Amino acid sequence: MKPERKKGAGDAAVIDLGAMALRDVNALLQSLTPGTNEIAWRLTNPRGAHALAVGITAPALVSIEGPVGYYCAGMNNGATIDIFGNAGTGVAENMMSGIVHVHGDASQAAGATGHGGLLIIEGNAAARCGISMKGIDIVVKGSVGHMSGFMAQSGNLVVLGDAGEALGDSLYEARIFVRGAVASLGADCEAQEMTPEARAGLTALLRDAGCNAAPDEFQLYGSARRLYHFHVDHAGAY
Repeated sequence: MKPERKKGAGDAAVIDLGAMALRDVNALLQSLTPGTNEIAWRLTNPRGAHALAVGITAPALVSIEGPVGYYCAGMNNGATIDIFGNAGTGVAENMMSGIVHVHGDASQAAGATGHGGLLIIEGNAAARCGISMKGIDIVVKGSVGHMSGFMAQSGNLVVLGDAGEALGDSLYEARIFVRGAVASLGADCEAQEMTPEARAGLTALLRDAGCNAAPDEFQLYGSARRLYHFHVDHAGAY
């Protein structure tokens, strides 16, 4: 099936995943170059497909109309991907740049190992949101599950709702902002004073994610830096 580019829909090419193989859809999107004129794409009938719209390296605008499975928008590098439904495990995993916007809930490990870009989740995110993040910014407008921010190295995790147990366990230099309640903090994660630089970064992220919340409503959490080097006095924290 050849994609159909329809007038009146922002000249977007419409791809029906009920009629075109997932492998062919991904190959087409991955073949786009940074200077392409074929910017807008609408993917219909995703039916929970896994690894959809992965590895895109052009500044495309991709709209996915329905729920998706595992690792949707993984390795994104420059595209803006809107998911109008819920997302399975590992959405935007290892993202480099661009924007991934989930207009629903996300399952476990959302934004895991992400190096850059912005992941917005309108609903809730399950356990281990933002684990091992390496520069990505994540804004969750609902709540996050346990072990979120585990071993997060850099970037920002913003949670407008509540956070589950062991938030920021083994945290490195990423920053976590939570507006609601935190069930418990993980090893080496502590509440910190909001610095002017952290406040400015949070303000920008709230604006970019379309949030009306005020920075003063959030508590900043960061690394206590006790686990950077092993010390016998801190052995019980490992």
